Amino acid sequence: MAIYSQFSSEPATFVPDSRRAWLRLAVAVVIGSLGSVGMWSVVVALPVVQSDFGATRGTASLAFTMVMLGFGLGQVVTGRISDRYGIVAAIGVGIGILGLGYIGAGYAPSVLAFILLHFAIGLSSAATFGPLMAEASHWFDRYRGLAVAIAASGNYIGGTLWPPAVNFGLQTFGWRTTHIAIGIFTAIAMAVSLVALRLLMGAATQRSHVNAPPPRVDLKLSTNALTAILSVASIACCVAMSMPQVHIVAYCGDLGYGVARGAEMLSLMLGFGIISRIGSGFLADKIGGIRTLLIGSVAQGSALLFYLFFDSLTSLYIISAMFGLFQGGIVPSYAIIVREAMPAAEAATRIGIVIFASVFGMSLGGWISGVIFDATGSYAAAFANGLAWNLLNVTIMVLLLLRARQRLALA
Repeated sequence: MAIYSQFSSEPATFVPDSRRAWLRLAVAVVIGSLGSVGMWSVVVALPVVQSDFGATRGTASLAFTMVMLGFGLGQVVTGRISDRYGIVAAIGVGIGILGLGYIGAGYAPSVLAFILLHFAIGLSSAATFGPLMAEASHWFDRYRGLAVAIAASGNYIGGTLWPPAVNFGLQTFGWRTTHIAIGIFTAIAMAVSLVALRLLMGAATQRSHVNAPPPRVDLKLSTNALTAILSVASIACCVAMSMPQVHIVAYCGDLGYGVARGAEMLSLMLGFGIISRIGSGFLADKIGGIRTLLIGSVAQGSALLFYLFFDSLTSLYIISAMFGLFQGGIVPSYAIIVREAMPAAEAATRIGIVIFASVFGMSLGGWISGVIFDATGSYAAAFANGLAWNLLNVTIMVLLLLRARQRLALA
């Protein structure tokens, strides 16, 4: 009978924060970890692909730009699919494309083909981030902030595990064979995980929001206006965030430490990011999404500042861990703000739009940092550029917090 209650296609009425909710969340984290591979494999492969094709650093960085643009556009598309047809359909749309994208990248005849195929890779895996966070937010009430943060942690769990695995593949089998293997493995593993999620969700793969509670926070801004403001803020914070995440491997290579050390730092950064994301979820349940995001943004700027002054091997390991610990909760906080201030029926679509903006910021930051490096021969100016964008994000969050306090005082 217990098996029936957990996996029946016609389950009993779903209860938020229940055991079934946590089981769904566990599977969601696995799916998110697998689907995030596109964001991290290209970072590790960047120096090798650049060398193999004889491309410039800026040109090679366009592969990351394209995967992020595809990932960002996919947030909106799959978010809309999720709101209308359910998260299972949204994820199912992308699984085959992800596998084919990686296999195609492994056979890419030119750097241009490699770059364009990464747009498909990003597009296909989009539902495993923003829409999955939105869906997880519907499974919980008391622990909503924590659930959203845990769902988002799949992205960083993947970021912790994939870089060393990809680096091993590159060193052992070459970048082409590694990409083909990733495509086959992720397609099979994600399909199996999606079947498990479908069984846990039963017939409720398409959600009704008729009885959803109203927004908790009223900023007296239209949904479109708040979406636009959050989008600008997310672009700013993610341009800053992208500098270490995209270029730490290449940076370590330039300093003479080797790309393997850079891959380890990226893995360390994202591993501490998992702690940050879960911690930010606990914090958001207590003080709200806006305050949580502001704290994370200020801390991220502090870590970026350290990169400007220290570049020894030991200090880079320490700063990378700090950076991950400080910034990991920023992006999930946007999803929490959307759920606090916007109607539930639009959650996946609105979160998708804001996450698209953040991904655009990551892609812009990854590309512009490469261009700055090509122009100056070092990453110092690129770190300074990230600090300037981070300040813009802090300013927007302060203004939203002041507005929220003003509305509370008037009430």
